[in-house]
Amino acid sequence: MVRVTRSSASGDGSTVTGCPARYDEALGYWVVDDPALAREVLLDPQTFRPDNAVLAHTPLSVKALRVLSGVGFALPPTLANNAGESHRPIRAAVARFFSPARVAAAEPLTRELNTARVTAALRALADCQQVDLVQAIAAEPPALVVLHLLGLTDVDVPALKAWSLDSLELFWGWPDEDRQLELAHSAAEFYAWLRARTTAARKAPGDDLFGVLVALGLTDEEVCAVGYFLLIAGQETTTQLISTAFQRCLDDPGTTVEQVLQEASSVPTWRRITAEPTTLGDVDLPVGAPVLLGLTGHGGPADLAFGIGIHRCLGAALARMETQVALDCARDLLSSVRLAEPPPMIDLLSFRAPAQLVVTSSGHKAV
Repeated sequence: MVRVTRSSASGDGSTVTGCPARYDEALGYWVVDDPALAREVLLDPQTFRPDNAVLAHTPLSVKALRVLSGVGFALPPTLANNAGESHRPIRAAVARFFSPARVAAAEPLTRELNTARVTAALRALADCQQVDLVQAIAAEPPALVVLHLLGLTDVDVPALKAWSLDSLELFWGWPDEDRQLELAHSAAEFYAWLRARTTAARKAPGDDLFGVLVALGLTDEEVCAVGYFLLIAGQETTTQLISTAFQRCLDDPGTTVEQVLQEASSVPTWRRITAEPTTLGDVDLPVGAPVLLGLTGHGGPADLAFGIGIHRCLGAALARMETQVALDCARDLLSSVRLAEPPPMIDLLSFRAPAQLVVTSSGHKAV
């Protein structure tokens, strides 16, 4: 399970500081919360490299590494962790799946998926049942939509959701060795699935994600690395964004997608590492300094939640559209329910959202 804490329905977990960069002993990072400086860092990928973007925050144990090596697990530089020459062609190949036209064309499917789930949730509430808005509405539509856009069929969506949450905890959480071993087995299972899809694409090339990456001339490890994080980031972070939007709408019905992105995005931080000694604001950073950027909750623009520059989130427009549609479809439901209990939170280094939002009809006493 993901690391969980208890939070009030309206808490966004943000921290405000007047320092341009402060070293956090507990985290082991230079923390940058100033939006202008965070933007400056993201726009200079040669000085502030993305090499640590997808490294495990908690070093992997020998046992966990053995499990991963058993399936040839590797994450060579491809997208989020790539500042080299191969980044541009890989990004261009993937970006075509998320063109404005394709995102717009996916809106009817998104609305259909959300409408069906909201209708089912309303029916359950009318029967005096409690409903978890995360599992009932927010969880599956983003996965189904991104799989549709990527041309991927025959995917076990519940398994993909479980793999995603486990991988986020493995790479951005604080699991102890026993928990880390469990997560490593899950990540290995996901990676083995990615290898099987890559092998199939080499035998019978197609126009889906794996076929396009194979045709690009990538190695098996590069194809799997792209698939690994794209299939997580392309749907789980959107599920978490929708969940946060639902949580905030329960407290303030007028909450907008832009407010959520600005104040409490599901990806509140991101990492960089200095390639050389440099100065950020008036703080001198040594070479190899790990930097943790605050992307949301510090007074910056909503768009900063998706990053900026050559590593800006490819699915930004898709995530915005899906979250807006989810709010449109669920707005009446959200106005007629109340939280049955304080929501447990996904609380990782770079991911934060309600893990559950158990609600009951406003006409019934909360438990």
